[in-house]
Amino acid sequence: MRVLHTSDWHVGRTFHGRDLLTEQESVLGGLADLVSDERVDVLVVSGDLYDRAVPSAEAVDTCARVLGRVAAAGAKIVITPGNHDSAARLGAFGEFAAAGGLHLRTAMANLHRPVLLDDAHGPVAIYGIPYLEPEPAKHALGMPELRGHPGVLGEAMRRVRADLAERPEGTRSVVLAHAFVIGGEESDSERTIAVGGVPYVPSAVFDGVDYAALGHLHGPQTLAEHLRYSGSPLAYSFSEARHRKSVWLVELDAGGLAGVERRALPVPRALGTLRGELADLLADPAHDALTETFLSVELTDHVRPIDAMRRLQERFPHAVHLQWRPAGGLDRPLRYADAVRGRDDDAVACCFVTETRGSAPTEAERGLLREALAAVAGKEPE
Repeated sequence: MRVLHTSDWHVGRTFHGRDLLTEQESVLGGLADLVSDERVDVLVVSGDLYDRAVPSAEAVDTCARVLGRVAAAGAKIVITPGNHDSAARLGAFGEFAAAGGLHLRTAMANLHRPVLLDDAHGPVAIYGIPYLEPEPAKHALGMPELRGHPGVLGEAMRRVRADLAERPEGTRSVVLAHAFVIGGEESDSERTIAVGGVPYVPSAVFDGVDYAALGHLHGPQTLAEHLRYSGSPLAYSFSEARHRKSVWLVELDAGGLAGVERRALPVPRALGTLRGELADLLADPAHDALTETFLSVELTDHVRPIDAMRRLQERFPHAVHLQWRPAGGLDRPLRYADAVRGRDDDAVACCFVTETRGSAPTEAERGLLREALAAVAGKEPE
């Protein structure tokens, strides 16, 4: 049996305010071609199908089209919710969807009940563990004494192994889980799951199964031959600029895990960074190749440029992030107590402009500041 391990689609997510649905549909829709070309039997999504618990109608439509293409290409689909999803909403009508080959494993009470599929070597049990928030999960599992992520996920896997032990000899097993396993590498785009305790779980939790398809961390990673993160299909932060976005093609034979291969995904729009003074960035022909790139720009001008983002976007339409870090830093950090000590309102306002912009206000600007201060005080400006 051939399993395509994916996770963290985050359909509906934006990138610094830019809509990504077109790019998401392009990349995710291409999974159907991979299913067809590689004769994939099952595609799994290990959590965070959507970016929000209540996805937009456009995000739901995009997801439906992508999943429809995958199903039409011949693969069964197994999905579990992540910490961004609403398990209840995602699992609605799950029993009906299963009849068409879409298996939504969203209920904690059923996490030990696998999707059973057969190949030439016999049955394969695919267990979907929904994201387990420790506090509600320990009560849903009927074990209030459990502590933190290791406790609830450890109990979930104990139940999985107990069910697997009752299956016919030779049953192969795949587990989908959305968790932060010790040894994994974070990026800036994952939402923390450290609510009420330590978020990490030991890799030994997943012993006893042929393959654990992990989700949550956005970089593709191998923690052990049978224990991997597929990562997100697109970059969702500039910290992921060096990721090689991909999915894992997992092969199961009569003996269990036969091999895992990486399959690269296309990059709909590359990420890049620029650093320098605004005038140089706008004029230097060496940057022509970056006009179609999502850009994070760091300006080093001594004085903060006016309307910098608009001017950058005239040359780089996909500049989405801007920081001002003057070369050598500001003359001194702004400390509120020092800034106001012994100064009247006019001096404090002028000091604020100087500290935040890197240059003193002009006479015209000083006049505007005096008028604003006078209006607040209910006086005529001097």
